[in-house]
Amino acid sequence: MKQVRILIVFPIILLFIVSCNLNKKTANASTNKYQFTKDADKTYFTILQLNDVYEIAPIQGDKYGGMARVETVHQDLLKENEQTMLVLAGDFLSPSLLGTMKYNGERVRGKQMVEVMNAMNFDLVAFGNHEFDLSYTHIQARLNESKFEWISANVLHNIDGKHSYFHKIIDGEKHSLKDSYIKEFVNPDGTKLKVGFISVCIPSNPKSYVYYGDMYEEIKRAYNEIKDNVDIVIGLTHASLTQDKEIAKLLPNVPLIMGGHEHTNSYDKVGEVVITKADANAKTVYIHRFEYDPATKKTQFKSELKEINDSITSNKKVKAVVDKWQVVLQSKIQEVVSNPYEVIYTAKEPLDARESTIRSVQTNMGKIIAESMSLAYNNEVDCALVNGGSVRIDDVLSGDINAVDIFRVLPYGGEVLKVEIKGSLLKEVLDFGEAASGTGAYLQRFNAKKEKGEWVLKNGKLQEDKTYTVAFSDYLLRGLDIPILSNKSKDVIHIYKPKKDEMAYDIRKAVVNLFEKNK
Repeated sequence: MKQVRILIVFPIILLFIVSCNLNKKTANASTNKYQFTKDADKTYFTILQLNDVYEIAPIQGDKYGGMARVETVHQDLLKENEQTMLVLAGDFLSPSLLGTMKYNGERVRGKQMVEVMNAMNFDLVAFGNHEFDLSYTHIQARLNESKFEWISANVLHNIDGKHSYFHKIIDGEKHSLKDSYIKEFVNPDGTKLKVGFISVCIPSNPKSYVYYGDMYEEIKRAYNEIKDNVDIVIGLTHASLTQDKEIAKLLPNVPLIMGGHEHTNSYDKVGEVVITKADANAKTVYIHRFEYDPATKKTQFKSELKEINDSITSNKKVKAVVDKWQVVLQSKIQEVVSNPYEVIYTAKEPLDARESTIRSVQTNMGKIIAESMSLAYNNEVDCALVNGGSVRIDDVLSGDINAVDIFRVLPYGGEVLKVEIKGSLLKEVLDFGEAASGTGAYLQRFNAKKEKGEWVLKNGKLQEDKTYTVAFSDYLLRGLDIPILSNKSKDVIHIYKPKKDEMAYDIRKAVVNLFEKNK
């Protein structure tokens, strides 16, 4: 690849403040300031970037997101410049509420997302760590169904210690995925521009069928293998911002890294490398408009953060696919809550249900869930405990919240059990949960806090010789997250299982009830 000199032009009107630190941006509704004056001797192309999209329909009371709205933006960009690509920087097959439900007798497991993305004519995606929430059988099915390209330089299929590329099966033939992807663009005189894309995925979700190579070694290898065959190399990664910055230092001639993993939009610059991340669930998207001069080999681009909101009409074709899946979703939710889309609460502060926090520290969303469990038993319990791993949304909730949002937080539902338990075992459980920080066994708590090294419950310090009544999420009594705690533990004296008409029968119903009381 010829040396690429990067010149990035930003109009003064932009709110972008370029620095080496994470900067959250305000989405700009105007697009004309981000466009180039066309020159017949130059080549122009556009990339529409999404990342970390788990919901196909709008969220937060239909105000933000929605893939049918994104498709409207996509179609507008194609009209502006037919040389437009649609890409996603990982995390879209999981987690989602729809993914946990059954359709035609099988768990959906990301099928809805692939169907919608096919309807949108996505060009390219990166693997994200949440793709591997799925079993190998399910991820292979999604690969086979997808009509877009997948790339990763460090993710391989592990079979008995042997590593090979993941693949698609199309019309009975096996097609291996690749480290990189090359897209050709053409300027009016027929001159071709080759743009290469490289990718890596953060190795944070170990699975027996996945081998993760070293991110830095593998992306440098992929870059070196492709650079002489293309004019520009662009990153499409799913890694932390810190890791993306290291990649930028490693590959200073890459003009742009389109990243994922973080769920809040950011714009950063390391040397001459720009790193962009949009908000999760398509609350925003990034639009990158490129200009390439074949005579000078100069690349310029302008990056626009665009909010996807209810001012954007939905594309009819994509909306029809989304609506099909929403019928499935609504029918299941209505088995528990009669009016799924009624606003039940308005969050004045964002409710933190991100995986990185809810599995490590006490969060306001975790407290709400645990408090609702206590309320489900009229607060006639000494404390309430729920495993952080049961929270699957990996996002924050803000603004208007409805029952669907609660189902997104707790897609697996489950009962709230009232358990009589010896103080000695309860102390062990609390200690285990505290030590399990960073895993799904970390406990979100209500009326259980540690003061000066001792656990304090609703009515005072925990005493090991006493018997307590505790509201537990039913999963905790299976002995999976916390092996010392199960329905067979000798110091579990009695377990009350709620009846179907009780609030505690479904933890999501309990949370909805708490929100409605605090509305």
